[in-house]
Amino acid sequence: MRFKRKHCSGSLPEVNLVPMLDVLMTVLTFFIIVSMTLATQQGVQVQLPSNQPATPAEPQPEPLIVQMQAENQLLLNNQPIAKAELLPNIQAYLEKTPKGAIVLQADQKLPYEQVIQILGEMKDVGGDRVSLAIE
Repeated sequence: MRFKRKHCSGSLPEVNLVPMLDVLMTVLTFFIIVSMTLATQQGVQVQLPSNQPATPAEPQPEPLIVQMQAENQLLLNNQPIAKAELLPNIQAYLEKTPKGAIVLQADQKLPYEQVIQILGEMKDVGGDRVSLAIE
């Protein structure tokens, strides 16, 4: 048996784009709806300023500044002090000013071990109110 061959010379096959566009529009609509739903669930809580006069903040006390110089000399508020007198002075300052802070300013040439040792001793007395100045 022989089959007849149809020769359609000169005609290009046609692609029906309408169903493909329908699917594309459906997928696009789905993503738009999902993105709108997710955007409404996420948000940042912001407290806007009011037009009422602000309450004055209580002034922070001046921090107690301890300086370590390269010659292993300690300064307390720019006054030389012995290492044995440092911790009692810090404790007295913290008792007198409960919201006060203590800042250790160490010379960059000092070995790190010395700075950490003094900082640790100061933290034993002052706890979280003792900090190390970085500049």
